[in-house]
Amino acid sequence: MLNRFQRSNPLVGLAVAAAVAAGMFGFGAVAHAGGEMADSYVVDGTVARDGSMEVVETITFAMSGPSDLTQRIANSRELLDKTQLNYTISDVKVSDQKSDLKPKVETDGDYTVVSVDASKAKVVEISYKVVGAAVAQQQVEGQGPRTELSWRLLQGLSVGAREVSGSMALPLGAPVNDVSCKSGPPVSTSTCSSYAASTFNSPHPTFKDGARGPGEVVEITAVTSADAVKPNQVITEHWSLDRAFSVRPLPLGLALGLLALGGFGLYFMHRRLGADATNIKPALVASFEPIAAGQESFTLAEKLRPGEIGTLADERVDPIDITATIIDLAQRGYLTIIEIPRENNHQMIDWTFERGSSMEGLQNYERTIIDALAPADSAPVVLSKVNEAINPVVAKMQDEIYAEVVSEGLFAARPDDVRSNWSRIGFGAIIASLAVLVLLVIFTSFGLLGLVLVGLAIALYWIGQEMPRRTNKGVALLKGLEVLSLTLATQPTKNVPPDDAYAEISRVLPYAIVLGSFERWLEALVDADDDPGVPDPDDLGWYRAPDTWQLSDMPSSIDGFVTTVQGKLFSRG
Repeated sequence: MLNRFQRSNPLVGLAVAAAVAAGMFGFGAVAHAGGEMADSYVVDGTVARDGSMEVVETITFAMSGPSDLTQRIANSRELLDKTQLNYTISDVKVSDQKSDLKPKVETDGDYTVVSVDASKAKVVEISYKVVGAAVAQQQVEGQGPRTELSWRLLQGLSVGAREVSGSMALPLGAPVNDVSCKSGPPVSTSTCSSYAASTFNSPHPTFKDGARGPGEVVEITAVTSADAVKPNQVITEHWSLDRAFSVRPLPLGLALGLLALGGFGLYFMHRRLGADATNIKPALVASFEPIAAGQESFTLAEKLRPGEIGTLADERVDPIDITATIIDLAQRGYLTIIEIPRENNHQMIDWTFERGSSMEGLQNYERTIIDALAPADSAPVVLSKVNEAINPVVAKMQDEIYAEVVSEGLFAARPDDVRSNWSRIGFGAIIASLAVLVLLVIFTSFGLLGLVLVGLAIALYWIGQEMPRRTNKGVALLKGLEVLSLTLATQPTKNVPPDDAYAEISRVLPYAIVLGSFERWLEALVDADDDPGVPDPDDLGWYRAPDTWQLSDMPSSIDGFVTTVQGKLFSRG
């Protein structure tokens, strides 16, 4: 049948012959032309006692290698907990076992890339040194320290190999406590075909595996004594919020420890430098002294003016302190407050001032206030435009009141200077702690420690505002002010001497402004009116009003005055 078939179609014989020839020679020609498979790949790794490893790869081709043989050697390896093991690749050489093939070595991201023209070489030898593959194992009770050596002896080749084998030679006398071998695609390795160690024929870890395609890996891992091979790992952490603000025992413990220590330190500092003494008895500031049956007169035991009392109470010169000082100066005869008649009922109330005839016995800040409101050589100020006159001297008034309370021995140092100095320290601490926080967050896992530092710095700034310290005299008078404040709230207002009720109540008003109960003493002034229904434009002496004004108008008038003064002072600048 074959002859008959051939005779019927003489081209069939040529086709069969061509197919047989292709089967015999075609595969080898294609494989060689594509440069995708080597006949064998043999690798030898030699580990030194310092943990470094010399790797020598011998790649054998049936005829010659490809013109673009490349190998990508990893410079790092991802570990758990967002950490990375880093390798140092050096001394890269490529030869045909006779001469240098002059490879091109460059870095591409996390890889060292070796490129060479192997088209004239049947055997290609690639060698390099790696540092960082010797990793210290976690200490196990009852065992000595150990080192794990793990390296992909085959990795990143642009060609495959029909046979793959190799070894990892450890230093002389180094025990092999454990060994494993994985091979296959980098993302899905499995156990090697065969591997062994600590045998008569194979004292060092060796492996042998089947054919491997381009880019596939063979990774061998061995565990030995740390005395025989020293660890040389370099591990870095990837940045993340979880890493930066780690709650692991060490970072968390240090943060909590610093918080406790810093908090105690701030508390101790304030108690030592800023807190007032506690075992001081109250000193009498003022009281209502009996002068006749059912009559009591307001008497000062200490020469403390309302502005100084307000500063002693809260360590600050506030608008309310200046307002009380103005009314106190008026009731003492150094200033007259004049309510300007309104042109119609819809017009806002306004005031001006008249300077007293004598300026004797005034404190510096009191003289400054009078000179601002009622200058001796120019027209007095209208309260609605008081900003223009008082703004330039408010800082001076505050400065003089602070100086006065220090000269009277109420504070150890000027409260404003103390706050300013501590503010600078606190602000500097905040800036420094923020810088430390940024560095800790970027480069370490101790971000919580930085947050604690920032919190303590902010606390220092806040505590600095509480650092002005009263003297023992100041503390005693402050406690006396608490007694006086209670007295002003409970003292019967009908017990003032009836023949001098206006003056008595007027003396109380400035102190009631800073200590409380101002409204009830204003009402007492209204109740003291000896001619209800009759205009009282100048009955008080220190407050002059329009002709139709009565004492019953006093609460609304003086309340408007106080509100206006404080509003102008608060809105200055």
